[in-house]
Amino acid sequence: MKAVAWTRSLPGLLLALALAALTVLPAGPSQASAATSVSTIAEALRKSPVYVDPGASGQLSTTDAAALAREIRDADKPLFVAVLPAGYPTQNLFQNLRTATGVTGLYAIRLGDRFDARADSSVLPRTAVQNLVTSVQSDKDAKTQLTDFAGRALANMGGSAPASWSSGSSGGGVPAAALITVGALLVAGGGGAYALARRSRRRRAEEQRAALERLRVVVDEDITAFGEELDRLDFHPAEAGADDAMRADYERALDAYEQAKSAMAAAQKPEDVRPVTQALEDGRFSLAQLAARREGRPLPERRPPCFFDPRHGPSVTDATWTPPGGAPREVPVCAADATRLADGRDPVIREVDSDYGRRPYWDAGPAYGPWAGGYFGGGLLPGLLVGTLLGSMMAAPSYAADYGAGYGDFGDYGSGGYDGGDVSGADFDPGDFSGGFGDGGGDFGGGGGGGDFGGGF
Repeated sequence: MKAVAWTRSLPGLLLALALAALTVLPAGPSQASAATSVSTIAEALRKSPVYVDPGASGQLSTTDAAALAREIRDADKPLFVAVLPAGYPTQNLFQNLRTATGVTGLYAIRLGDRFDARADSSVLPRTAVQNLVTSVQSDKDAKTQLTDFAGRALANMGGSAPASWSSGSSGGGVPAAALITVGALLVAGGGGAYALARRSRRRRAEEQRAALERLRVVVDEDITAFGEELDRLDFHPAEAGADDAMRADYERALDAYEQAKSAMAAAQKPEDVRPVTQALEDGRFSLAQLAARREGRPLPERRPPCFFDPRHGPSVTDATWTPPGGAPREVPVCAADATRLADGRDPVIREVDSDYGRRPYWDAGPAYGPWAGGYFGGGLLPGLLVGTLLGSMMAAPSYAADYGAGYGDFGDYGSGGYDGGDVSGADFDPGDFSGGFGDGGGDFGGGGGGGDFGGGF
């Protein structure tokens, strides 16, 4: 009777439950991982963006996991992160997890000290996923690696978080009754949906402002460089030998300069930058025509600017160039860069600020799409950027909604909506989630691969 009374007290009951749990818990990490089914992981990810397996609890603390989950929730993006023990079975893991979770998104898995990711192509193109995975392979610490990956992925992917993250409880979160009460109060006040929509608009506006300010630095450099070209021109409309055609070229260049300055001053979002760089390119071509007239040379054909740095002026030829890890392609180049490439030297590449330091503009983030679009608009741009980080981002269905459309073969996806975060069940392209573990981020695992998820290591 004393034992019964003891177990019926609250502390005794808790202790008894804990002792009972210890008797059924597996003895080691490999058994814990085997006991955790994909369905269990998927159920947890439908409630929270981060799942840490009991057998991998030493990799990521509860506090760090909660902080990572909070960052993902605040970004309102469908990023799912699972931390699993090294012995967890890997065959078809991504495909099975995506099927069981049933939510369109980006899925990242830290498995022991290995890391890989897959995504629905509507959320993030495969090349972009590979580049992001590769960029964090040197981070061996789980917290550092997952934080770095999440920060970079959230800045580049599209879509919105699944509704289940806000409606469900996630391990000691706000009780369901409290959520219902708050929801009822919001509905009663008529402001629930409005508040959520306003928050989403405000967050998107903040992201656009940040992207525009980063672009503003680059565009101001371009405008200044063009103004210096005009100052060095030493042309006077009334000088001896000047004719109406020369004066027209000069006036078009001046007009383009003023148009670029006024358009940049009025820019409110990243896509407003495109007409600025388009005006600068028009102005530089006018100067090229003026130079040819003054020197008695044939007028130049209209060509795009130098791919490596549009400030170099209109290109004079096309040259074969292969970006690191990419395929060869023909790019328009100025005379100086054409000579450098022919001599086996590197071209002079325009580098800009990014979250990862100074990088070539095609590898610095999605905001530079409108900037490049003004210089290389129409059907030319996709071929130039294929295989680059920027090209992969611009091919995503979400890109037009955030940075504008009309970039040639990249297409206008802005009107079609974006399904990131939607519940699609097993209706997805299995090709987006296939391949061996490690194949998703390039050759960082030592070969292997194929359809078996255990390849590559």
